[in-house]
Amino acid sequence: MQVHCTWTCPLRFTLLSFSKHLGHNIRGCRRESCNLYPSLVATMSTVSTENAAVTTQNESTQKTHHPVQVAKRLEKFKTTIFTQMSSLAIKHGAINLGQGFPNFDGPEFVKEAAIQAIKDGKNQYARGVGVPELNNAISERFKKDTGLLVDPDMEITVTSGCTEAIAATILGLINPGDEVILFAPFYDSYEATLSMAGANVKCITLRPPDFAVPINELKHTISKDTRAILINTPHNPTGKMFTREELNVIASLCIENDVLVFTDEVYDKLAFEMDHISMASLPGMYERTVTMNSLGKTFSLTGWKIGWAIAPPHLTWGVRQAHSFLTFATSTPMQGATSVALRAPDSYFVELKRDYLEKKAILVDGLRAVGFKVFPSSGTYFVVVDHTPFGLENDVAFSEILMVIS
Repeated sequence: MQVHCTWTCPLRFTLLSFSKHLGHNIRGCRRESCNLYPSLVATMSTVSTENAAVTTQNESTQKTHHPVQVAKRLEKFKTTIFTQMSSLAIKHGAINLGQGFPNFDGPEFVKEAAIQAIKDGKNQYARGVGVPELNNAISERFKKDTGLLVDPDMEITVTSGCTEAIAATILGLINPGDEVILFAPFYDSYEATLSMAGANVKCITLRPPDFAVPINELKHTISKDTRAILINTPHNPTGKMFTREELNVIASLCIENDVLVFTDEVYDKLAFEMDHISMASLPGMYERTVTMNSLGKTFSLTGWKIGWAIAPPHLTWGVRQAHSFLTFATSTPMQGATSVALRAPDSYFVELKRDYLEKKAILVDGLRAVGFKVFPSSGTYFVVVDHTPFGLENDVAFSEILMVIS
């Protein structure tokens, strides 16, 4: 069957293989057991190390080909699915719905601010924790969104994208052997960075159709040995938004067991069917929460890689210690432009949500029209579908076939 994408849409969709073996396959959250989630799973192509190094010679030079080398804590992750699918899309001239960036550029007023910052000579190293105007803008935006007043100099750290905020938070606050709970499926950097930190990862699976948090399983999993829970809401890749009831239960369990919360909220402005709730805003939670966010998703400028982490001073210290030795500082002119972006009028965010809702409707209607079962998506630009009615249970293989015949 040939499926044509006849619309232009920045929304990304994930193909999930909800076979009869779903529960068995993903419960353990081992890397090989997450093969139902193409947004998360590493491609299984490997470089053979069975043969000895091969020596080749051409004319006057001699080169030795050695097996690839990687630290044991990272060797199971292989090449990311983003690299695999993007390469195949380029090869076959297919529309790339496999990576989280839109097919349109960010707003002119933000780009012009970056150009002006460069012209004004703001091109040298920035203050390590962020240029003051951006830290102030983040503080103002956070207060407007959550009602929380945070100190821009003591409680906000600007990072190279939210991915670095995640890495700095994990590497700065997690010790080898610490137990950390993830909700699967998840953004692939979570597990990789936790592996670099030597953490003991425990997974709780969010299952279709509504991807609700299995509260009883969470209660049995969390304990005094748990150091942290990592939450992503709105959620990549299911589009789920954690409800107030779910967040309240998680909060009470964290307080009871003295557990930290790392919350990735990069899609907070793409909340369609309910209001986004920041975990830090719940009673008793700010003191144990690191809130992470970024410019890229909200302002369609993913290549700028400007992110930040908000936390009380006693947690910010650990985040900043790691940040200092990861990147130390982030792009100076782009930080100045980000401060302009975060002070955008409310109308910008209203129009952004309306635009994505319209595009989401086009995508969902199109997917249903060709025979996919579409699951609910309350936020983000992700749409999850069941492709198994087309006859293939392997989601990656199905995606590859679509690209070949597109």
